[in-house]
Amino acid sequence: MRSIITKILIQTSQYSGKPIRRTFREQKRKSLLTVMALIIALTGCEASLNLEGIKKESAKPVQRTDQFQAVAISQEVIAVVGFDGLILTSPQHDLNWQRQVLEERPNFVDIDTCPDNSFIALSMEHQVWRSTDQGKNWIKNDIPTQENLISLTCGPDNSYWATGSFSTLMSSKDQGQHWQETTLNEDAFITQIQFLNDNTLLVTGEFGFLARSNDTGQTWTVQDPLPNEFFSQGSYFKDLNTGWVAGLGGVILNTTDGGITWNIQSTPTESPLFGFYTNNDRLFAFGDHGTVLELNGTTWQRVKTKKIPVYLRDGMQISDSQLIVAGGWGALFPINI
Repeated sequence: MRSIITKILIQTSQYSGKPIRRTFREQKRKSLLTVMALIIALTGCEASLNLEGIKKESAKPVQRTDQFQAVAISQEVIAVVGFDGLILTSPQHDLNWQRQVLEERPNFVDIDTCPDNSFIALSMEHQVWRSTDQGKNWIKNDIPTQENLISLTCGPDNSYWATGSFSTLMSSKDQGQHWQETTLNEDAFITQIQFLNDNTLLVTGEFGFLARSNDTGQTWTVQDPLPNEFFSQGSYFKDLNTGWVAGLGGVILNTTDGGITWNIQSTPTESPLFGFYTNNDRLFAFGDHGTVLELNGTTWQRVKTKKIPVYLRDGMQISDSQLIVAGGWGALFPINI
């Protein structure tokens, strides 16, 4: 089963650096969504015929069919979300995972922590889920859009922001009860949204998409696209001028002038990279084949981790010397940094 998914991932991960027609964009977008659906559908298809083995596996808090997508920390509690309604929580400094699967089995794709210390999580079913008790209980609100949503963040004022297809942004100022829909009228997925300060937001995404708002999302300026319509799967901006985007082929681009120009930074991998994490001026990137990188000057160095043939989607620092990383097929473990 895994080989089928691998072949599809390879087919949908081609990056030629040439202009891409709308028809090809639509085909690629459908393929990417199909991959996510396949992973969800195939979760658990590798279970052993040994019933005793199945029973032991199902009793574990972390299981080999889990597809983790994102990590967040609130008040020294770690929350990890994944497909099929999966939520794991643990104390930050003493890993002891507690597993829960929500009855509706939403397929979570992102999670964030709000300034009020609540968790919010985004599902592919156009829902935002909220927990005010460190992940023990969750309530949901529907997000009224027909677009596919894949990224989520909480603003400095505890507002909710979700992004997705056709450059769509959904925002709520009342904990997800009511939503405002905005589109930037570009045929592209927004894959990342970030608050740079109380008023400034920046979004990046498919086919080099880059846009900025200086008035908390009321108006937006779409900037020149990244070179060769680079497909940014994840981004991080340190300030208004300095930022990084990551994508296919192990490519990381860096700007020091707010996205006017971009330079390729050296990385030791050709695996797709999915996103960044920063803490105390240390910047990490996560990717396929168990890849974890750390920026050293202007080059990226590999962080020693398990040799695993699966993706790592996210990670967070849990102590001065450790990250917790999460990804596909039950990949959830600390690494030394």
